[in-house]
Amino acid sequence: MSGHSKWSTIKRKKGVLDQKRGKLFSSMGREITISARLFGSDVDTNARLRQAIKKAKSINMPNANIDKAIKKGTGELENTVYEEVSYEGYGPNGVAIFIETITDNKNRTVAEIRHALSKFGGSLGQNGSVAWNFEKIGIVLIEDSNMTEEEALNLSIEVDAVDFKLEDKYFKIFFDHDMLYEKIELIEENSLEIDSSFIELLPKNFVEVSEENFLTINKLIDSLEDLEDIQNVYSNYRVEKN
Repeated sequence: MSGHSKWSTIKRKKGVLDQKRGKLFSSMGREITISARLFGSDVDTNARLRQAIKKAKSINMPNANIDKAIKKGTGELENTVYEEVSYEGYGPNGVAIFIETITDNKNRTVAEIRHALSKFGGSLGQNGSVAWNFEKIGIVLIEDSNMTEEEALNLSIEVDAVDFKLEDKYFKIFFDHDMLYEKIELIEENSLEIDSSFIELLPKNFVEVSEENFLTINKLIDSLEDLEDIQNVYSNYRVEKN
C-alpha cells in the first residue's frame, strides 16, 4: 500500500512538472511566433527572435517546436493569428495587477483572466487604470565572469544604457524598452555573451500587504500565470515589515 501511495505521489508530481513544462513551451512558442511575424524569420536581423530562440533552447524546447513556431509566425503553417494584448486589474488590498498576453482569442483570454481575478477577490480594470504605476524597462543580463565592473560601466556608457548594477553574479544593464533589441545587437558586436534579456514593468509605488494577504495575492498570480495565454504578470505589492 505504501509503495502504491508513493508511486501515486510521484505520478502526481510528474504530472505537475509536465504541465509546467508544457506551459513554458507554449509560452515560448508564442513569443517565437509573434517575433517572427513582427520582424521576420532571419535570426541575424531579428534580435527579438534570436533571444526568444535562445530562451527556448535553455528550457530544452525541441528544435522541431521552435521551427514550427517560426513557420506559424511567417504564415507557412496554420492560419492562427496571435496578437499581444495587455490587461489591467486589481487584487486584494487594491494591489495593481498588470497582465501581458499573447492570444489568438481575446474573448477567451479576458474571460479566463476575469474569472481568476474574481476568484481571489480581485477585479478587471479599464485600460490605463494601473499602467501609470509601472515603468517599462528593457534589461540585459551578463554573467559577471564575462567582464569586470569597470568593463560593465564602460559598456553601459558606450551603448547609452539608463543604468547598470551587479546583482546575484549578473550585471543587469537597463535600457529604454523601445531600444532593447537594438542595444542587444550593439552588445553582441562587442563579442559579449548575453545570458538573457527581457522587458520588465517596475512599480513606481507599492502597496504594503499583510502576510495573510500576501498568500492570497500569490495564489492569484500563480493562477493567472497558469493560464495558457499569459506571458507575464506584474504587481506592486510588498509584505509589511513587522
